[in-house]
Amino acid sequence: MLNSNIYICIPSRKQDKIIDNLGKFFDTIDQSLLVFGEGVRNYLYQNPEAFGLNLQAITKLENEAELMRREIEAELYRQSSLIRMRGDILRLLERMDHMIDTVNDDLFQFDIERPFIPSELNADYTKLLELSIQAAADTIPAAKAYFNDPGAVSDKVRRVYFYHKEAEETSKAIKRRVFHEKDELKLSQKFHLRYFALHIEDLASAAVRVADQLSVMTIKRSL
Repeated sequence: MLNSNIYICIPSRKQDKIIDNLGKFFDTIDQSLLVFGEGVRNYLYQNPEAFGLNLQAITKLENEAELMRREIEAELYRQSSLIRMRGDILRLLERMDHMIDTVNDDLFQFDIERPFIPSELNADYTKLLELSIQAAADTIPAAKAYFNDPGAVSDKVRRVYFYHKEAEETSKAIKRRVFHEKDELKLSQKFHLRYFALHIEDLASAAVRVADQLSVMTIKRSL
């Protein structure tokens, strides 16, 4: 949870409300990443019933996050003392919300398109999944640090960039293996496998946009 140092210029009652809503918003993002990971694993290892439950759960979390974001935004607009920070915080919320949109959209693409993924590639896709999720998950302590301990943001966003780079390299390795080694697959199947590697990698790219925003905000706050 965030601590009471956030927004020290706001009356304590209003401050507590924003703190509480931000904490819930970050926790919802974290939960959506866990559900996404479970969902992709359930798809890869052919557990359709559990996968269906993951789809329901991630839709619910996306809706909850959207409501929380709107409530936080409304509260920010009501606080005239936040006018200098408001735009940056709104952009941060938008980019973090985009991560939930990404995992929701990606999981439903698995359901709609039903890509054929050979079982021997499951470990590769799982590795890509874990790296992308880690990049996204590391944005959460970085965002909390911005409000509680701005000096720690740089170290935390560095982890996001690291895992994004690892996800990129793993995605390239998957695509290289698919096109260079899987001669038994049709070209259309290879394109589909490449497409879904990009889908999973998209989460890490969304995380980098959050990290970039936090880096800019931290520099501006120090001026």
